[in-house]
Amino acid sequence: MIATMGSFRKKFFGSKEFYLSVLAIALPIAIQNCFTNFVNLLDNVMVGQMGTLEMSGVSISNQLIFVCNLCIFGTVSGGGIFCSQFFGANDWNGVRNAIRFKLLVGFTIISISIICFVFFGDKLIYLFLSGEKDLQSVERTLSYGFDYLKIMAIGIPGFLLSQIYASTLREGGETMLPMKAGIIAILTNLILNYLLIFGHFGFPRLGVNGAAIATVISRYVEAMIIIFIAHKRYEYFKGLYKTLIIPRALFIRIFKAAIPLMLNETFWSLAMSTLVQCYSTRGINAVAGYNIANTLIQVANSSFLAVGSAIGIIIGRLLGANKSEEAVETDVKLIVFSIMVGLGAGILLIILSPIFPMLYNTTAEARLIATQFLIVQGCFLPLFALRNASYFTLRSGGKILITILTDSLFMWLCPVPIAFILSRYTAMSVPLLFMTVQMSYIFNCIVGIVLIKKRVWVRNMVS
Repeated sequence: MIATMGSFRKKFFGSKEFYLSVLAIALPIAIQNCFTNFVNLLDNVMVGQMGTLEMSGVSISNQLIFVCNLCIFGTVSGGGIFCSQFFGANDWNGVRNAIRFKLLVGFTIISISIICFVFFGDKLIYLFLSGEKDLQSVERTLSYGFDYLKIMAIGIPGFLLSQIYASTLREGGETMLPMKAGIIAILTNLILNYLLIFGHFGFPRLGVNGAAIATVISRYVEAMIIIFIAHKRYEYFKGLYKTLIIPRALFIRIFKAAIPLMLNETFWSLAMSTLVQCYSTRGINAVAGYNIANTLIQVANSSFLAVGSAIGIIIGRLLGANKSEEAVETDVKLIVFSIMVGLGAGILLIILSPIFPMLYNTTAEARLIATQFLIVQGCFLPLFALRNASYFTLRSGGKILITILTDSLFMWLCPVPIAFILSRYTAMSVPLLFMTVQMSYIFNCIVGIVLIKKRVWVRNMVS
């Protein structure tokens, strides 16, 4: 019995040194993400003090920006698969070429996004207001949202550059610089929010536009700090811009991995936006309630998302160094650790669920909906931690087609149809609708576990 327990612990749990090595990578990422989301939370609360319509307009615009950000994330992650493995093989020229790929494809994507936001943003925002019957409320919410979106579009290039440099540094094992730059940018954002939203210390009172201006400035501050120090300190950034030409064979290899991953993130984010649109059919209060809850949910998610990033980096390096068996054993421990982190974050979310919505200047109905959203998400957070860990494991070995099938394709085949049908053809309350959608992810997790056990992700892509 004792021997069985010992083998169980050895298989699923690591040593103190193991967790310290994981936390060395995950903790700075988690701190930066938590800090970012916490300031977003404060930003959201500040905008929420202005009223339900202002908060809803900003929330809808951020949902559209979320799609663009996920496209950027997909591009950066696709190149990052090769970056991690090039770092494992100590191939600095390969790292530089992977960064060039991120730059070229990333700027192509954001150019398209900015054009869409500027010329079609008002029409996209209106899609989320179809459930509201008060036309005056619709017009005001649309106006707040579109003004915010046009200003936020200016900051997208800064966000892209900071993501490219920060992700590359993390893939090389440097997590402190992105964290420090992120914290400085976040503090900049927080201070400017206070000054520009409410007009303190002689600054103009700009409301939601002030929130957008503060975010744009902070994104360029972060990008400039990371770029300056990275080129000064790290060998693999030196000579990066001597040419943007990537060897054709390598470009095709990265393209085959990165573009499907970018498309996966795009379709996944579009699916998430569609889910929000389905919830919005229950009116402005549903939009406001979801926005309040989602702000705190993102803070809670930061914990296991950081572990997922660590999984991609650690397992990618092991695979790049041809340590397949060690990669498999390490991955099991990391997945269990991710679930435990998700469980802790879920409990915290449930505890805060009746307290947090009280910070907002909104209706009692919106607060109640937010509380119900938080309780439901808190219960399902360990499940999402498992799903996230499975995703990063499969991606670390370049199994992009499989990640697409279990991620974005699953979203469009299961949660989205469920939400669409129930929101259009039943009178189901929005919290119950949300819970039904979350339950559908159980099937996704089962498939992920099966694929990981089959070891389809265990391969070296850079040898």
